[in-house]
Amino acid sequence: MSETGGLYASLKRLLSTSLAIVSTRLELLANEWEEERMRLVRMLMLALLAVFFVCMAVVLFAIFIVAAFWHDHPLLAISILSLSFFVMSGFCAYALRRLLRQPPVLFSASLAEIRRDRLELEPHDE
Repeated sequence: MSETGGLYASLKRLLSTSLAIVSTRLELLANEWEEERMRLVRMLMLALLAVFFVCMAVVLFAIFIVAAFWHDHPLLAISILSLSFFVMSGFCAYALRRLLRQPPVLFSASLAEIRRDRLELEPHDE
């Protein structure tokens, strides 16, 4: 009878330990998800602000250049500015394409912990 109680208690402890491990890993995963979400929101806000200010600066600079060359060569100034904006947009599209091809490193800490748990639970040859 004591072996049955001991086996039951042992199984109960194993289940409790397993649930604690899973719970800890899920909490870590949720924390990483929240941190990544907050980081992405901050990055998006800063990127939008940067794009807005750069656009304003580019428009004002283009107006300045056209106004400076208005009496001499206005069409040349406008065409050179348009061509340079087109080339810069191509560089940006190329850089964005390279970034999109890079795989994200999401949940790296959680995956490392799960790998470590798996290694600990595997039978060791002695």
